[in-house]
Amino acid sequence: MLIGDLLLAHGLVTAEDIELAHHRQKEAGGRLGDNLVALGVLTQDQVDKVIYEAPQAPKSIEDTGVPASNLLRLLFKAIYTNSLETASEYATNLKLPVPVINRLIQEAADRKFLEALGSADQSSFSENRYVMTEAGRRFAVESLQQNQYVGPAPVSLAQYQDRILQQKITNELVKQEKIDKSFENLVISDEFIRRLGPGINAGKSILLYGPPGNGKTTVAEKVADIFANIVYIPYCFEVDGQIIKVFDPAIHKKVLPEDIKVPKSGLRREEFDGRWVPCERPVVITGGELTLEMLDLSFNAHAKYYEAPLHVKALNGTFIIDDFGRQLVSPEELLNRWIIPLESRIDFLKLHTGKSFQLPFDELVIFSTNLSPDDLMDPAFLRRIPYKLETSGPDREDYFKIFQIVAASKGLEMTEEYLDIVIDELQVKNSFDLAAYQPKFIIDQVIAACKFKGETPHFSDELIRDALKNLYTSDAKGSGGTMAKGVGANKLAKAV
Repeated sequence: MLIGDLLLAHGLVTAEDIELAHHRQKEAGGRLGDNLVALGVLTQDQVDKVIYEAPQAPKSIEDTGVPASNLLRLLFKAIYTNSLETASEYATNLKLPVPVINRLIQEAADRKFLEALGSADQSSFSENRYVMTEAGRRFAVESLQQNQYVGPAPVSLAQYQDRILQQKITNELVKQEKIDKSFENLVISDEFIRRLGPGINAGKSILLYGPPGNGKTTVAEKVADIFANIVYIPYCFEVDGQIIKVFDPAIHKKVLPEDIKVPKSGLRREEFDGRWVPCERPVVITGGELTLEMLDLSFNAHAKYYEAPLHVKALNGTFIIDDFGRQLVSPEELLNRWIIPLESRIDFLKLHTGKSFQLPFDELVIFSTNLSPDDLMDPAFLRRIPYKLETSGPDREDYFKIFQIVAASKGLEMTEEYLDIVIDELQVKNSFDLAAYQPKFIIDQVIAACKFKGETPHFSDELIRDALKNLYTSDAKGSGGTMAKGVGANKLAKAV
């Protein structure tokens, strides 16, 4: 990972800027960052900030924080599995600098595990090739029997703990303007935003509760997307010789697209630790499938290494427990598991060997439920959730705004006349509350009916009343019963 990669990941430069700096560097020399500053692309303070925040590449085996014996085993597993031959291939596979790799090669040669074959060709830039001896192959097989993890070298537990604290979610100030912009396409009260802002900046826990279909999930997702800082996620970390995988492509979004190539040839290499991946702050959303086991380390008995639990993958980001109270695990068990992390901001995990270790618990936890909080949590736990916000149903004015926004996005016009039909059916003839999801549900039904008839989408008394009949069952009419929510019922109306 080079300085150009990181500057590009932070959005401070473009690939074209780096190309220009590359050409200037050939003529004037110096570091890439200095040339970018000289071109006026960015300031020296910006360069220094990126360099300071990024994990520095280890200069020695000791700097990796991992015992040399463990790194040597990892190297030989990679050579054996991927048929690697050169130091640069080793470095790419383990994400370690070549000087560290060279020290491991020397160690392997001293132990008669590797033999040099000479360079692949006669050019001055060719590398030495290496081949495993019979003793080296036995060492590789023995290492694979211990565990089958092959990939980037781990960081140490201490390094991971320090990095979590260094990039805490509370380091990022979320101002009013940023929240307003994030929620600008939603119909939501100023009071709700005013109370939500402090909860976001506190970085602790938020409870969103209220009747279904009024935007709890949407609010939670919007909050998660507000954060913009880059965080560094390790591929894995080591505890007591055990490997625990953290980086998950399904959760951790790299900030440097794979298809963007930063010029490297001829640049003075300003390396950073490749064992860390620059990513957006992670967002993990879990619902009814959540079990207590999913919050513990997952040990693969065959491969003999661990997968980090969901909330560890969410560190320095947001963990959303949607539909809280409907999980496979009981609310009491789940809350008991979270009491200590929420209170002390420290989480304790245990290896299958019995050894325990701790990690800083730095993430914004959002509970979302349409059940009564008093029925789900005892007062002691409710006290540990400092921000509690209710998402109630819209009044007539906001309901009309939602209808107008969604209708306009579909090329339709919602009028007071058609609104009266909806209100009459839902509240006058029946006892249903207004909910934010209903306008989109009704409009989608109207459009589908028009398509079936081969007509241009439009509103009519008949089409609206037919749509409303799909909103609830006949048993619920007049009883205030639960209406069918349909797809996306939890979301506030938004222009799409």
